[in-house]
Amino acid sequence: MNHLHRTVLAYAIVFVLLLIIGFVQSWSVALSIFNLCLISAVMALGVNMQWGYAGLLNVGVMGFAALGGVAAVLVSRAPIAAAWQASWINLIFALLAFLLTVAASIYVYRTMDASRRRTIILTLTIISGLFLTRYFLDPAVASIEAIDSAKTGFLGGMGMPIIFSWVIGGFVAAGAAWLIGKVALGLRADYLAIATLGISEIIIAILKNEDWLTRGVKNVTGLSRPVPYEVDLQNSPWFIELVSGWHSNSLNGLAEIERAAALKQHVIEASSIFVKLCYTGLFSAVLIVILLLSIRALNSPWGRMMRAIRDNETAAGAMGKNVTKRHLEIFVIGSAVIGVAGAMLTTLDGQFTPTSYQPLRYTFLIWVMVIVGGSGNNMGSVLGGFLIWLVWIEAEPVGVWLMQWGTSWMTDTNAIKIHLIENAQHMRLFFMGLVLLLVLRFSPGGILPEVVRKRN
Repeated sequence: MNHLHRTVLAYAIVFVLLLIIGFVQSWSVALSIFNLCLISAVMALGVNMQWGYAGLLNVGVMGFAALGGVAAVLVSRAPIAAAWQASWINLIFALLAFLLTVAASIYVYRTMDASRRRTIILTLTIISGLFLTRYFLDPAVASIEAIDSAKTGFLGGMGMPIIFSWVIGGFVAAGAAWLIGKVALGLRADYLAIATLGISEIIIAILKNEDWLTRGVKNVTGLSRPVPYEVDLQNSPWFIELVSGWHSNSLNGLAEIERAAALKQHVIEASSIFVKLCYTGLFSAVLIVILLLSIRALNSPWGRMMRAIRDNETAAGAMGKNVTKRHLEIFVIGSAVIGVAGAMLTTLDGQFTPTSYQPLRYTFLIWVMVIVGGSGNNMGSVLGGFLIWLVWIEAEPVGVWLMQWGTSWMTDTNAIKIHLIENAQHMRLFFMGLVLLLVLRFSPGGILPEVVRKRN
């Protein structure tokens, strides 16, 4: 079986599984899973750029996704006027003090020779600058969080359409990646993994505790949507007429009261599906654009250079390639894609919940997507995003069904049966491990391994 046939077959199997979910459970559930698969695929593409293209082991995926989520809040939420009025002077002074600290630190670092004296002066400059920044920032934070803290207690955002946050989220994550990369990309692979994981934890800890910026663990809910609301569709004459025409065969034979009740139920179900389809269209467009650009970049001279650096840094460096600079480039680009996915996820949820970003859990999940799909292969990473998220979601109901079927011969009061059914949700970890082991055993390069084209 050649690579094209293998790709078509793999994607066909995934979409058949989604169709089965639609028929057996509901189309609303199938579309919900499909939308999350699209976001997971975008995130997997970002990780694949870093690992599959350049061999960079980034374990801080959730930190960059969280930055994308913050962008959704700061773009879409309306500004809290009272909070700005109470703190804008101190915020300006705090920002100026911070920028002055950064400028002074850079000046000291660049103008003085490396010595103990430079280290002491640089340390004193940074510490003094931080104290000065906090001197103005702390009163501002206190005044912001005191403004109706039960409902707001933060600055709010820019009041713009949330879809703009997808772009802003990419830029915010890219900026953070540039700062992190300037410090951490010189580390060896295992130390880079530890560093990115630690930085991810720091980012999420900040988001959990800085209430004035993100409301912390109180969460930001009710974010705006780029698609219609279900309740608006249910009250729209054109939508009601559309649903009525779609179900005309089943509605025509009913009495007036029964027909009205049945139509209402159909409209409610259809509104949920319509909204999910709108999200599907938007997410699919983003995924297709990023995928096409990724494929084009990978097949370009730049992409071949990145793979050469990945395979042998020493040889690439000996040929005049700036390995550190190229690593920084791909680290920033991959993190930007992850930031876009994080903003999309927050948009879909309609809220920003810092506690939901669990680095060890979901970073592992994204990495499994890349490994199972095929590291270094963009189509493989997208496939992994679909397949692994599908398994992750459906493993619990399938696990419950397996436990019920496997213990059907036992009495309902049997302690073993009760224990197995109550803990069936843990089957998801078993299924994830099983999929990973099977793929690594029979296809170590992933389901769709990287295709190496040899040039004559």
